[in-house]
Amino acid sequence: MNKKIALLMLIAGFILAGCYNARITTGAQPSATVIENAWAHSFIGGLVPPSTVNVAQQCPNGVAIVDTKLSFLNMVANAITFGLYSPMHITVTCAAASSSLDLNEQNTIFVSAENKDEVEIAVTEAIRRSSEDKQPIYIKF
Repeated sequence: MNKKIALLMLIAGFILAGCYNARITTGAQPSATVIENAWAHSFIGGLVPPSTVNVAQQCPNGVAIVDTKLSFLNMVANAITFGLYSPMHITVTCAAASSSLDLNEQNTIFVSAENKDEVEIAVTEAIRRSSEDKQPIYIKF
């Protein structure tokens, strides 16, 4: 009878066990560039986290999405080592290039940085125009 209960508990454990998944989004528009690390090395049940994923070269516009999860094979490796080695799957989606600001005559105030009075007047004018038009006003030095 004990063997049947142990077998049922084992089956229930596999059925009820879910895959860990966490997603971090920055709000940036994602691009088609995706960097994956299927075996990011973590130890002691994640207490010793994996090393930092450096994607600065591959993602010049920054990061849009970071996904971390435990795949089935990651969980098998974790179970075999009794949690001493607990790898995870990390996926980084790069951000798309953002459109440049539209600096035109209507939404830009051009000032000389050397004249402090002119800068103060420009900031005051930008605040007034922005509150009236409900549009951003840029100050270009």
